[in-house]
Amino acid sequence: MNRQTDHILFEQIKKGNEKAFEALFRAYYPFLCHYATQILKDSSAAEEIVQELFVRLWEKREDIIIETSVKNYLFRSVKNHCLNYIRHSKIKDEYFRIVHSEQALFSDEDYDSQTELMQKIEESIASLPEKRREIFRLSRQEGLKYREIAARLNVSIKTVETQMGFAIKSLREMLKDFLPIF
Repeated sequence: MNRQTDHILFEQIKKGNEKAFEALFRAYYPFLCHYATQILKDSSAAEEIVQELFVRLWEKREDIIIETSVKNYLFRSVKNHCLNYIRHSKIKDEYFRIVHSEQALFSDEDYDSQTELMQKIEESIASLPEKRREIFRLSRQEGLKYREIAARLNVSIKTVETQMGFAIKSLREMLKDFLPIF
């Protein structure tokens, strides 16, 4: 296809002409797939990228403005999508590498002891007197400041400070076997 024919086809596509879209697709699809495969070294990913490009082209046909040739637009779009795909793949690979290395650090035994620790912490908090437990949860789990807790519970800030001190002292004592540094 030449530049003039491409331009005419694209103008018809913008008006919703499916036959013009099909003609453009048939003319460029194999070349774009080949180009994408050269970049990605993965033919199935390349085909998917080119297919997505044509889907987006059809969906956004009325908004697309092509200042160069249609051919240049298509090849540049494929290149950009391939580069985004590569970037995204690298990010995914790095994420999986990090997750895998973290999983290797924690054995099943570590997981069991972590689970046991979390249970013990929750039991210890639950065993606190009701008001003290409520103040502790508002502070540590909801992240409220002492004055916000005092306002919510209609008590003095000094009461909140005192109850938090008692809560922390009690939790230290109850968890001393689990958390020697606590």
